[in-house]
Amino acid sequence: MPVVVRLDKVLADRGMTLTELASRVGLTLANLSVLKNGRARAVRFSTLEALCRELDCTPGDLLTYEPG
Repeated sequence: MPVVVRLDKVLADRGMTLTELASRVGLTLANLSVLKNGRARAVRFSTLEALCRELDCTPGDLLTYEPG
């Protein structure tokens, strides 16, 4: 898949767990795990905004495009 989710790297850089992030943004751990593992089919802008707010990052830090 050309769009790669880098949530695990950003979490590691921030010293934050997936459980803590889920609590802060109001998502279930299961839904956040689906996103982290690259299995999500879509991401709401409100979710992306909440992730960026809590992780102090930009969407480009969380999502990258890697062709081929």
